[in-house]
Amino acid sequence: MDFSYSNKPMNELDDFSRAVEAFLQKQDWTPTRFGRELAGDPQFVFDLREGREPRSDTRERISEAMRKFADNRTLPPLKVGVAGLGTVGAALVDMLQQGAGNLERKHGRRIEVVSVCARSRSRDRGVDIGEYQWFDDPVALAASNEIDLFVELIGGEDGPALAAVRAALDAGRPVVTANKALLAKHGVDLSRRAEQTGAYIGFEAAVAGGIPVIKTLREGMGAATVSRVYGIMNGTCNYILTRMGEEDISFQDCLSDAQALGYAEADPTFDVEGFDTAHKLALLSSLCFGSEIAADEIFVEGITAITQADINVARDLGYKIKLLGIAQRSSEGIEQRVHPTFVPESSAIARVDDVLNAVALETDHIQELLLAGPGAGGLATAASVLADILDIARGHNVPPLGVPTSELVPYLRAPMRTHEGGYYIRLNVRDVPGALAAITRRLGENAISLESVIQRPDLRADSAQAGEENTRTLVLITQETLESSVRAALEKVADDGFTTGAPQVIRIESF
Repeated sequence: MDFSYSNKPMNELDDFSRAVEAFLQKQDWTPTRFGRELAGDPQFVFDLREGREPRSDTRERISEAMRKFADNRTLPPLKVGVAGLGTVGAALVDMLQQGAGNLERKHGRRIEVVSVCARSRSRDRGVDIGEYQWFDDPVALAASNEIDLFVELIGGEDGPALAAVRAALDAGRPVVTANKALLAKHGVDLSRRAEQTGAYIGFEAAVAGGIPVIKTLREGMGAATVSRVYGIMNGTCNYILTRMGEEDISFQDCLSDAQALGYAEADPTFDVEGFDTAHKLALLSSLCFGSEIAADEIFVEGITAITQADINVARDLGYKIKLLGIAQRSSEGIEQRVHPTFVPESSAIARVDDVLNAVALETDHIQELLLAGPGAGGLATAASVLADILDIARGHNVPPLGVPTSELVPYLRAPMRTHEGGYYIRLNVRDVPGALAAITRRLGENAISLESVIQRPDLRADSAQAGEENTRTLVLITQETLESSVRAALEKVADDGFTTGAPQVIRIESF
């Protein structure tokens, strides 16, 4: 920025300085934002306050920028229709009601909910919806010419949610959704529809709730190439595993507490079996690698088989157990997997506990970028929905999946790769001569080397207490090996008849 110290009339500089300060106060901007967005120099306001006089042409340029900004603040209100008034929908409506004035002042456009749709009109949601137009049919709401933007918070991968989103996009109307199941199944088709009509799809709230990972991947990575993305993407599972590790209580007791606290659904299958994480991982994988969404190509394992014995061994070895979604690219294609994982206690991901989520990105420019925060809940999810609405209010529009759908490459599934640190294997072994020798022989036949063998009374499996008195629990820690080798060896072990029940296999990752 050019400054001079000529003897121009001070009232000109004073008038300009007062105009800048008034702008800052009215718009609630920081000096740095003003300098970056209007002056082209983050230090401009600070220099002005210290008495440095900008050139006359610089003052004229900035004064014109302030006038244009004020003129643009007269945009008509953005009229929003909300389908789905559950926890997230009600929180969103409340945010828009309570913060209307502040949002308009900061973002230059009034945002108004004008129409809503839900299953029950009479239910008390803690917000006043009496002034809004009511729709019984979300498709009719999405197609209504009375709204500028459609927010889908119904849920479900098909049915009314899909029909309504299609109706909005076909009408050229932008859509904001938190529906990861819908996008995991139909995301490419919906993105193509949006491109054809010039509409926009915002889905920040569909992955990791209050963490801005979608915006980071679509807009904040620059020329960086992502090689791996992984993270904790389900607050229910993370809460359960955290409680099991800290309080020495069972999976079922933790699940019951999570349901009582509202962290888990009455039917928690979608969460605890890993499907929720898989849908989120499919979206992240597409954004990271520019591939078509492939939710059906993900290896999925949940946490229902995790026992206190597994938690205790992990702790003794310096690990925690986390349910991770992991996607990585190699020369063979893209590997996607969701499963419980041993992670070092010293790693950043291990310190993300309770209902928090975290997503880590490994790129050629940044060794690792970790985004962490609340991953679920009405307020966090509604805040992400609102962030997408504000982008649309400002005229923001980028390809929903980061690149045009015509540039998405077909998904090529890579085989499960070698995992550094190997595997944790827990077996319920019959207490007969030769059992251990037979097991280690089968492992050796598949080129699996053991790092350690653990046998302690306190690791006795629950199944051993149900009439299987002549068994003992054996824990094996392998060195680096292939998934296929582990599975092949365990099949042979089962055929030999020295074990009972299903083996517990948990991968060990080094982050």
